[in-house]
Amino acid sequence: MRARSDGDQKKRLIASLCVVAIFLCFLYLNFGSSSRGDAALEYGSRSLRKLGSSYLGGDDDTDENQYESSIKFGQDGGGDVLKTFPVCDDRHSELIPCLDRHLIYQMRLKLDLSLMEHYERHCPPPERRYNCLIPLPPGYKIPIKWPQSRDEVWKANIPHTHLAHEKSDQNWMVVKGEKIEFPGGGTHFHYGADKYIASIANMLNFSHNNLNNEGRIRTVLDVGCGVASFGAYLLSFDIIAMSLAPNDVHQNQIQFALERGIPAYLGVLGTKRLPYPSKSFEFAHCSRCRIDWLQRDGILLLELDRLLRPGGYFAYSSPEAYAQDKEDLRIWREMSSLVGRMCWRIAAKRNQTVIWQKPLTNDCYMEREPGTKPPLCRSDDDPDAVWGVPMEACLTPYSDHDQKVKESELAPWPARLTSPPPRLADFGYSSEMFEKDTEIWHHRVESYWDLLSPKIEADTLRNLMDMKANLGSFAAALRSKNVWVMNVVPTDGPNTLKVIYDRGLIGTTHNWCEAFSTYPRTYDLLHAWTVFSDIERKGCSGEDLLLEMDRILRPSGFVIIRDKQLVIDFVKKYLSALHWEAVATADAGSDSDNEGDVVFIVQKKLWRTSESLRNSE
Repeated sequence: MRARSDGDQKKRLIASLCVVAIFLCFLYLNFGSSSRGDAALEYGSRSLRKLGSSYLGGDDDTDENQYESSIKFGQDGGGDVLKTFPVCDDRHSELIPCLDRHLIYQMRLKLDLSLMEHYERHCPPPERRYNCLIPLPPGYKIPIKWPQSRDEVWKANIPHTHLAHEKSDQNWMVVKGEKIEFPGGGTHFHYGADKYIASIANMLNFSHNNLNNEGRIRTVLDVGCGVASFGAYLLSFDIIAMSLAPNDVHQNQIQFALERGIPAYLGVLGTKRLPYPSKSFEFAHCSRCRIDWLQRDGILLLELDRLLRPGGYFAYSSPEAYAQDKEDLRIWREMSSLVGRMCWRIAAKRNQTVIWQKPLTNDCYMEREPGTKPPLCRSDDDPDAVWGVPMEACLTPYSDHDQKVKESELAPWPARLTSPPPRLADFGYSSEMFEKDTEIWHHRVESYWDLLSPKIEADTLRNLMDMKANLGSFAAALRSKNVWVMNVVPTDGPNTLKVIYDRGLIGTTHNWCEAFSTYPRTYDLLHAWTVFSDIERKGCSGEDLLLEMDRILRPSGFVIIRDKQLVIDFVKKYLSALHWEAVATADAGSDSDNEGDVVFIVQKKLWRTSESLRNSE
C-alpha cells in the first residue's frame, strides 16, 4: 500500500511540475519576449516617469509629485544623462496616438460612427501613452527630394499598395518596382489635376486659365483630398492648399501626401469644427469626397461657409451636379435649396462640376424670411474658437467692419505676405509692430540657415513646422526657399492663426501637451520657439514633448530650439536616448525675447532596430 501511495504521490508531483512548467512557458511566450514584442512598448507616462526619475538620478520608488519636480528645467539635480528609451513594437511604426483606432477599441469609447466621431481626435490618458521611440518600417530610405517627390516616393517608406489596386482605373498611384508613382489623377480627374484645375479657372473666366486669379486666390481647402494631387498641382500656380482627409478605409492618403512634400493634415468633417479660424480660405474643393453635405441640417456645408472668405468659392465635383438619375436629382434639389438659403449663388456649372460663391455682405441674410433655416449664429458665438468646439448648424454673419468694406482687404499674393493683415488690429498690433516682427524673423532665419549650412543643400528640406508661429514671420522669411511651413498656434495663446491665413500662409491650432495629428516621419525641420518653456508652465512633460517631436521628425531631419539655457541643458540630457546629435549652439542675439536665450540645433540620426534590419534583408 505504501509503495502504491508513494507512486501516486510521485505521479501527482510530476503532473504538478508539468502544469507549472506549462504555465511558465505560457507566461514567457505572452510576456517574456518583450525585447522583440509588445513589452518593448512602454504604456503609460507612469512607466516612463519611473524610468525618467531613475535615469535622472531619482529612486525607483519616487512618487509622482517628486517626479514632476524632477523634470522642472534646471531642477533635476544634475543627474546622469539618459542612456536609452524603449522602442515601440514594429507594428506601431505608423502610430498616431490621438487617432489610434486600437485605443478607441481598447477604451470602449461610445462613438457615433455615422457622425465620423471615430475619425476625430481621442488622445490616450497618461497611463496609456506610448512612451517609446517609433521604429522605422523595414527598408526605409531617406525620402526622395522635392520636386521629384511630387511624382514618386519609395514604396518601403509607405508599404501600402492597396490604393494603387483599388484606384487603378483612376490614376491615383501606380506601383513600379521599388517606387510608387503618382500620375496626377483623381477619381474625377483621371487625365490629370493640372487639366482639371485649368478647367475650373476657365469656368470662372479667370485670365490665362490660372486659378490664382492674379493673386486673389491663394489659400485653398481640399476636403477628402485622396493622395493630394489636386493640392500638388496647385503649387505651380502659387496657390497653397490644406489637403484634408481622415485616416479612414483609404488609409495612408495623408501619409502619401506628406511623403510627397505636399501640405496636408489628418482631419474630418465630423462633429467638431476644423482647426482653422473663420475666413481662412478663398476656395474650397470637394471632388467625389463622399461627404453627405445634407446631414444634420447642412451642418458640414455650414462649416465650409464659416471657413470661406467673403466672396469665396466652393467647387463641388460629383454626379449629383449632373443629376442623371432619380437619387442624384433628389440630392441636387435639396443641395440647391440649402445653398440658396445660405445665400450662395452658382458662379459656374459644367458637366459634373458646380462652383458656388459665398456672398460679400450680410444683405442677403437680412432679406430672408423670418424663421428661415439655417439661422444666423448667436452674437456671442466666436467663429474663430475651434479647439474641441462643436459645429453648429448656423450661418456666421460678417462683422460691422466686414460690412463696411464689402470686399476683400487682402493684397494680391505675394504682396499680402508682407502687408499688414486686416485682422492684425484684433490683437492690438500696429502696422509698425508687424513690420518689425517680420524684419526680426528675417534676420533670425538667415542666422538659422548659416548655422545649418554645413549640413544642408538647396533641396534638403521640404516639410517644415513652426511649433509656435505667432504672426507667421518665420514662414514668411522662407518664401525664397523651396519649402512649405505648417504654422502651429498654441490653443492657450492669442489666436493669431487668422493673421497667418491673411498673409497667405497655412497652419493649424494645437495643444502641445498632446500628440499632433500626423503620421510619424513627416517633417524635415521643427522650429520650437519657447515651446518647452510654455508647456513647463502648463505642467506638461518635457519628455513627452521630445518623444512626440521625434515621432513626427524624419530621419536626418533637424530641430531648432530657441529657448532659455535651462531648457537647452534639459534637452542635451536626452540626445543619445533619442539618437539625436548636436549641430550648433549660438546666442539668441540682441533681438532675443528674453535675456540669455539660446539657439540649439540638433539632427535626428538614421537608426534601425535589429528586427527592422532583419526584415530589410
